[in-house]
Formats: sequence, C-alpha cells, structure tokens
Amino acid sequence: MDVTSEATQTAPFEVIRPEGSPAVHHLDGPAPADPAAWVTEHRSRLRATVAEHGAVVVRGLGLRDADAVARVGRAFLDRIVTEREGFAPRQVLADGVYSSSEWPAHQPMCMHHELSYSREVPGTLLFACLTAPESGGVTGVADSQAVLETLPADLVARFEEEGWQLTRAYMDTVGVGLADSFGTADRAAVEAYCDANGITCEWQSDGELRTRQRAAAVLRHPGNGRRGWFNQIAFLNEWTLDPAIREYLTFEFGVDGLPFNSLHGDGTRLDEETVLTINDVYEKHTLREPWRDGDLLIVDNLRMAHSREPYEGDREIAVVLGDPVAGLPLPEGH
Repeated sequence: MDVTSEATQTAPFEVIRPEGSPAVHHLDGPAPADPAAWVTEHRSRLRATVAEHGAVVVRGLGLRDADAVARVGRAFLDRIVTEREGFAPRQVLADGVYSSSEWPAHQPMCMHHELSYSREVPGTLLFACLTAPESGGVTGVADSQAVLETLPADLVARFEEEGWQLTRAYMDTVGVGLADSFGTADRAAVEAYCDANGITCEWQSDGELRTRQRAAAVLRHPGNGRRGWFNQIAFLNEWTLDPAIREYLTFEFGVDGLPFNSLHGDGTRLDEETVLTINDVYEKHTLREPWRDGDLLIVDNLRMAHSREPYEGDREIAVVLGDPVAGLPLPEGH
C-alpha cells in the first residue's frame, strides 16, 4: 500500500453538515449486504470521523434488526458494556444490544451524557434506527465543550468545585427496580456493588433502597484535552419531571423518595432557574437530524450530550454502549 492509500484508510470520511445538524456520512450505492463487514473495513475512518466531529450519522448502512446491530457493535467497539445503574427500563434485544430507554413518547428526554454519574462510563454510544417514527423522536446531540463555554461562569464555578449529587429511590411501583439497575436484587450483592462504586446506600423499613452518589460536573476529554460540561444535572432532576407527575410523586413519597433527583455537590436542592438555564444553553447548541430507517448514529459520550425529543408513531432505536472509561476524576472538593 502506498502512503496516499494508507492515509486514505485512516482519514475522516467526507460528511454533510448543514447548520444545526450533526455530521452525516452517506454511503454510495445500495446498502452493503453485511453492514458489520463494511464497518470492519472502515473502522479507522469511522473513528477518525467521530474524533473530528464528536458524532456522526452513517446513512445507507441498512440496519434492519438487533442481530445486525450486535455484529456492528462488535466490529466497531473495543469492548461492549453491560449497563448498570440505568435510570429507566430497557429491553435486551440481542447480546449487548438494548432498546432505547422506556420513556413516555410525548415527554422529552433532556440532554445528558450516558451514565455520567458512574465510576465507569461508556466512551462510545451506538444508536441504530430500526424503525423511524412518523414524526419527531430525534436523538439530538450537543457539544459539551461549547455548552461549558456558554453557561454562566458562577454556575460552572460552583459545580466544578463541588460536583453534583444523584439521589435515587428504588421501589417496586415506580422507576427502575434493583435487578434491572444492579443486575441482582440480592441485598449483599447490591451493597457490595455500592461500596465498590462510591455509592452510599440505605435500606428503608419497607425494603426500599435509597442511594446517594457524587460525581464531577466538568470533564477534561482524554482525547482532545478540552474541558466539557459532563453530567446529568438538568435531566435527572425534579424540575424536568412533568409537573403533574412531580406533584404526585412528591406527595406520595416526599422529595427524598423521588425515583431520582440531582443536587448541588453539598447536597442542597437545585432551584428551577438553574435547571432551566442549563437546558436553555443545551437548546442553543443542539444538533438535529431526523431518523431514517437503517441509520447508525455514533456518539463520543465523553464529548457529546444526547437527548430524545417527543414523537408520534412507532419508534425503534437499538442501543449499544461500549469503550468504557474508568477512573474519571471526582470533584475537587471531594
């Protein structure tokens, strides 16, 4: 192979990127007979494209079922992650492949970085569109580095010093159960997991588990060295719940019994204005591309936040989490 040809094999793909949209790479001609073989052949170029843009939609790959997505995941990722500590139920569609989080179709899922509160975070996310919705349902992305630069300096300073806290209540009637979140409902195993991952846990008299954990809110990307707003503060929060649902849950379980809530690093509650400010900044930086059947969206989870917008009609998105990154820094004040 000559030098020019070798450089081509590792160079980013050419993409289309209209204003307000993420990078999109269109495959020429008909969809490949074996999408995983195509990904294997072009793995280096795909990774270079994600490194350049933070996320890329690969259009024309022709993904049709979860088994094909599983093969693509194994072809592209160094290691596939089994989800732990998820905040919403998922279905297992194939080995290493999940459904998108179960969330009411009419309610948005605000911008967040997947599992950003965990000690081991997936570095890469794959979203494959098996069935595009009739309308809406976009998986938006936003560059955490641009978000950080736009947020008010005093807001960033406090969270950078203190980090943030996530509180959760695991119960049978609301939210995610122990087995789905921890992979087991055995008390001793759950306690061991929490102890190993810096999670404070407390069993209630009715058997409900409540947990609290602390994480950094700002991350220096290990690849490009830039600082980004990396957390789920403005999503896993009481103020982003539907008001009627928030009122009901607070009445039934109290604010400490909400399925999840995010707090300042010192444990004080966030005010609604702070949450609205963060989500307003996310909106300014959101990139959107409507789904088409067979699309693959590859996201650098350390750099790009993602969301899910309300939709109508059937929507089937298969998800693979991979390339885990462990040992992320704790907040300075930890």
